Amino acid sequence: MKTSKRATYGILAAVDLAINAHEAPIQARAISRRQGIPLRFLEQVLHAMKNAGLVESHRGAQGGYLLSREPAALSLADIFESLEGPVFHRSHVDQESRNRHMTRSELLLGEVWEQVQHTERKVLEGITIEQLAARQRSIDAQRNPMYHI
Repeated sequence: MKTSKRATYGILAAVDLAINAHEAPIQARAISRRQGIPLRFLEQVLHAMKNAGLVESHRGAQGGYLLSREPAALSLADIFESLEGPVFHRSHVDQESRNRHMTRSELLLGEVWEQVQHTERKVLEGITIEQLAARQRSIDAQRNPMYHI
C-alpha cells in the first residue's frame, strides 16, 4: 500500500494533537516544528481534516487545533479518507455486466485485489490515534531516559 505525504502528515499531526492538546489548542507552527512537517503543507492538511470534522480550529492568540473526537475513536481509515477521499471503494456494477467488460487478468485477479483492499481497510480501521500516541510516548521515553539523582 502506498501512502502519500499528505496522509502521513495527517496521521503525525493527529498523534501530536492527541499527545499535546489536552485542554488548550495547539498551533500548527508547534506541530510543524515537532514533527518536521513544512508549515504550509501542514496547514493544508489540517484544513482538510477540519472540513472532514476530525479537528477543530480556534482563532486568536491562544488559538490552534484540537481533535474533534477522542483519540480512541479516531482511526487511520478516518484520516486516510479525509485526506485522500474514498480510498477503498467497490464498484456497484452488477457482476454480469462487470464480467463482460473485464480483461482476463481482471477476471482472474479481481477478487484477490478486493480481498487485499478489504484487509487493508480492516487494519486501518483497527488502529486508532490513541494507540499510535501510546506508541509514540513509549518511543519518546526510550529515546529520552530520565535520570534521577
